[in-house]
Amino acid sequence: MSYILETFGLVKRFGGLVAVNRVDIKVRRNSITMLIGPNGAGKTTFVNVCTGVLKPDEGKVLFNPANDESKKLDITGWPPHKVYKSGFVRTFQIPQPFLALTVLENILVALGGKGENPVIAPLRHLWVREEEERVKKAFEIMRKVGLEDYWDWEAYRLGAGQLKMLEVARALAAGAKLVALDEPIGGTDPAYAHEIFKHIQSLARSTDVSFLVIEHRIDIALPFADYVYVMDRGAVISEGPPDKVANDPKVIEVYIGG
Repeated sequence: MSYILETFGLVKRFGGLVAVNRVDIKVRRNSITMLIGPNGAGKTTFVNVCTGVLKPDEGKVLFNPANDESKKLDITGWPPHKVYKSGFVRTFQIPQPFLALTVLENILVALGGKGENPVIAPLRHLWVREEEERVKKAFEIMRKVGLEDYWDWEAYRLGAGQLKMLEVARALAAGAKLVALDEPIGGTDPAYAHEIFKHIQSLARSTDVSFLVIEHRIDIALPFADYVYVMDRGAVISEGPPDKVANDPKVIEVYIGG
């Protein structure tokens, strides 16, 4: 089985608090791996350590974007921009697009291009064809995430769920091979929440992109997961297919007590 991300004995301490306690997690390629648990379980801290926002105190983070064991990267302690460029992109609980730019413009920024270079910009013949291809690619991405009808909307006009999908679109535009989504349906109505996960599932099945998803609304999210890890007090307390995890007495105790 091919894994795009593996962590081994990952530890993050804040003084006497162990927020991530020897966590071993594997994300299978072209899958939706879900990370669930109560508030304060260490889920976001774990992702922050993997993506370079925080430095680990112990352990390793291995990333394999090329699906080639000989090219597996040890990204432990890498700075966020380097992790991002390697193809491991994360989104945040609160989306952070360029609010005054349209959906299309936000995606074009993530795609980059020669025309962004102030030296080359006046020489239109050097980048106009590339710009046309970038726009075409941006519309393909928008169709995959359900935003094609909003291409000319400024980001501030979008609803919560649409902003979450714009974050996914920008990750795809950046060439992500693995996307870590922090509460992608947080703040959205249940009807659109299902649509968000349908888009994510379609991307995992039809493109070379894998997903690591942190989510609280497990009633909606679990049916879309391929594999689930449950964290509590910094440690993994259960893992397996969704049905197995949902019926684990330890998981039930953590969520509803007793």
